[in-house]
Amino acid sequence: MKKEISILLVDDHTLVRDGIASLLSKIDGISIQASCSTGEEAIGLAHTLQPDLILMDIMMNGMTGIEATRWIKEQNPDTKIILLSTEVKREFVAAGIKSGIDGYIPKDASLEILATAIETVMRGERFFTEAITKLVFEDFYLQEKTGKKRIHKVNDGLTKRESEVLELVAEGISNREIGDRLFISVKTVETHKMHILDKLGLKNTTELVKYAIKNNIISI
Repeated sequence: MKKEISILLVDDHTLVRDGIASLLSKIDGISIQASCSTGEEAIGLAHTLQPDLILMDIMMNGMTGIEATRWIKEQNPDTKIILLSTEVKREFVAAGIKSGIDGYIPKDASLEILATAIETVMRGERFFTEAITKLVFEDFYLQEKTGKKRIHKVNDGLTKRESEVLELVAEGISNREIGDRLFISVKTVETHKMHILDKLGLKNTTELVKYAIKNNIISI
């Protein structure tokens, strides 16, 4: 007998969660395991329930769906996650892909598209609508054409996320803007900065900037 696909719904609007659940009830072989309204709750439930798939809203109170995705994927890379959004924005798509999403669909998608997306990611493939795929390829083409893809030396002891924060801090970008760019909270940015300083044996932001210049992470 084919195992049902267990799903966790994450959205800060009750009516949206109920609407998606109602749609999914029309698809055979799917079971709504639980639902919640915040990214923080999603991380806890994903760890406890180990759902096969998470349908995750992006913009929620507190932690964004993209930040929650990154945490969940670090704990269990096998959990499939599809982001749901009211709008298709280049920065959302790019950040989602970096966080490890398996799919991205707009909230106005049809039941047929939703069913196809679930079936596709459960096969181990990624699913993006045509409009989103176009954005991905446009970014890739622009990077290849203009040579804007920036390659920096990997910093010993720093995670990929810490390296990203290091570069942005060294460029003089505020914590709030860094948070907006990386879809993480200001508190998370501050935590990353503290870890970076500790790992590199630096005392403050000034020393961090000097380190970044010396190691060709930024230029002056």
